Amino acid sequence: MASWNLYFLLKLYLYFKGSLVPLWGVNLLFILVLIVPLRRRWLRVVRALAGLAVAFPLMYYESTLPPFAHLVEQFGGIMKFDTRYLLELASRFFPATLLAGAAAALVAYFVINRWVRVSTFVLIAFLVLPVWRSAETQLRALSRPVTVAMANVPAPAGAQPMVAAGDYDGFLARFRQTEATRKVSFKPADTRARFDIILIHICSLAWDDLRAAKALHNPLLSHFDYLFTNFSSAVSYSGPAAIRLLRADCGQAPHKDLYQRAPQGCYLMSTLKQEGYTPEVALNHDGRFDDFIGDVMRNIEVPDVKPMSLEGVPTAMQAFDGSPIRDDFATLDRWWKNRQSVAGPVALYYNTITMHDGNHLPDSNLTSVQSYPLRVNKLMNEIDRFADVIQASGRKAVLVFVPEHGAALDGDSGQIAGLRDIPTPKIINIPVGVRLINFTGTRGPTQIIREHTSYLALAQLLANLVADSPFRPDAPPLIHYATDLPRTPMVGENEGTVTLQTPKGYVMRNTSGDWVAEK
Repeated sequence: MASWNLYFLLKLYLYFKGSLVPLWGVNLLFILVLIVPLRRRWLRVVRALAGLAVAFPLMYYESTLPPFAHLVEQFGGIMKFDTRYLLELASRFFPATLLAGAAAALVAYFVINRWVRVSTFVLIAFLVLPVWRSAETQLRALSRPVTVAMANVPAPAGAQPMVAAGDYDGFLARFRQTEATRKVSFKPADTRARFDIILIHICSLAWDDLRAAKALHNPLLSHFDYLFTNFSSAVSYSGPAAIRLLRADCGQAPHKDLYQRAPQGCYLMSTLKQEGYTPEVALNHDGRFDDFIGDVMRNIEVPDVKPMSLEGVPTAMQAFDGSPIRDDFATLDRWWKNRQSVAGPVALYYNTITMHDGNHLPDSNLTSVQSYPLRVNKLMNEIDRFADVIQASGRKAVLVFVPEHGAALDGDSGQIAGLRDIPTPKIINIPVGVRLINFTGTRGPTQIIREHTSYLALAQLLANLVADSPFRPDAPPLIHYATDLPRTPMVGENEGTVTLQTPKGYVMRNTSGDWVAEK
């Protein structure tokens, strides 16, 4: 049992760290099987081999890591990472301080194990901790606050649907039921002052990343007419993020429904096409990784739309998989020059992976985490510069700045920096800004939308602008367009994982169906 103590001590460490929830009964049975003395050597060898066959799958199942099937699916993508990025990831998973600490702990264990029966303490821990956990849960239930239920009507100003301790399954069920019925209906477009709609979809940029990169004071943020400060991306991966944005007309669907056809009227670009817009697509990358371009084109839902060619557009950096990433301003400027030949208003979906983890700047030894502040300020400055080009042309446009998800630049208790398998509030709370270019009315201060919102609110804002153009001389004040936008709680979801924001942090439903509280 001496060597197995290390396995169970590691589990206890990960449990208190918040990275693992042991199946207490299974582990206790496992310990008892290992404790039983066996005289015959071949029996001990068989037990050791059987124990290894059980130990590591059990620990993986108990961990907060994504489902193993998901890991297998992602393996092919991981193998496409270039060598430099794989080495960077390895240094994050096993930093020098962790290796030194593990070595010191190992030495300390073998010294202590000579004088103390560690097995006894391990057995006691796996007996006592589940009892203590159960008692703590019951005490929490006795002091449970009144649940604020999801409503089918907008919450009053300043109020947010919040989940009560212990009511997580009920809250999620009500959320699903409510979201399934929600839909934005576009009224006929106001043709008196038409304008372009430019959606700039940015990979890996959350409010928490702006804070970590010290980019909260970038001028771009102050140039928005509308700024959402509690906007949920709902996801932490690019493909699902693109699908949710392009289906913004309908409520937040479960993750499993993203890869099925959405109901009629959910597709944003198709709706804009019906309102007289010409949909277009441009990316600053090839979109091949994880078939991102396929997810985009399947959800544009408009025939004969093709991504803009990147031939001749200068390369700004190398992606995590070794492919070229084009300069954002040069790509957008190329699209703008091509756009001049299109009559009538245009709706552009533009995707950039400039901020993706693992990207490498040319002639630089900086890791992608170290280069993040440089890249984010350059990106935001180039979007500002692009807006200035449109401003100089005199053409009216609504520019929408909407990230896909965060970069997890600082990591958290359950994930290293850059790992986004758990869609925590820090990762899914993204800065969304809307700027009216060549607007001649009274602008006033930026309209800050602090309520919890998501894509439905963005679709509603666009619908309001399309139906009653803010660019006409007698348009109402800008605040009029953002009044009573749909509210959406901060519910994150990836395959096999759901997170709910709580007053003290968030709770996560893991692969075994248990809810785990995190800060």
